[in-house]
Amino acid sequence: MELYKSNDMKIWKEALKSYPTSIMSLNKPNLVTLDEFYCSQLPTLLHSRLPAPYLTRSELHSLMQWKLTRGKFRPRLLDFVASLDEELVKSASQKAFLSLPDDISKAVSELTVLKGVGPATASAVLAVYAPEVAPFMSDEAMEAVLGHSKDYSLKQYLLLAKKLLEKAKELSSEDEQFTASDVERALWSSAIEAKLSASSAKETQITSKKTSGRKRKNSS
Repeated sequence: MELYKSNDMKIWKEALKSYPTSIMSLNKPNLVTLDEFYCSQLPTLLHSRLPAPYLTRSELHSLMQWKLTRGKFRPRLLDFVASLDEELVKSASQKAFLSLPDDISKAVSELTVLKGVGPATASAVLAVYAPEVAPFMSDEAMEAVLGHSKDYSLKQYLLLAKKLLEKAKELSSEDEQFTASDVERALWSSAIEAKLSASSAKETQITSKKTSGRKRKNSS
């Protein structure tokens, strides 16, 4: 929330720059590899598919793994995606991408026909193809921007996307361009750093109390 309210470009750039470090700091199996696929490899694949981009079932499965590993893990969603029809995934994703950048609502709706794909997962798909207009609906971004992460509806996503796009425009200049997805990643990274810092401080406090307790016990 503190970062979201700020317009200090230096702070935002530092938060965005720390994103890879924040990914690694979570120490989650395969997250670094999955994030590299999601952020670098998949966008290139999609934009190379002409005349109309689409997503394969395998790519959607990997994207879902990324989403669940970076956030809350719900293995059942992976099972749903694994059972989807290949042609349906291709058709739904193609229609969604062709709806951008003009109609984000339609793009989300085209994807949510797929079992296991709600607005949050749909946003992750759209963010790969059009990061400038369709950011990922992460819990951390929702907490910072909307003050909660309980409502994963299309309505809430459109509100989040609107606010992240507005913030991106506020931060952008002729020399520096921020996308809505840059804003989301910076907010996510800032939130992760804050959580890890708080956890570290708590562990230090517990260790200090245990040490003090042993010293008192030994002195008695």
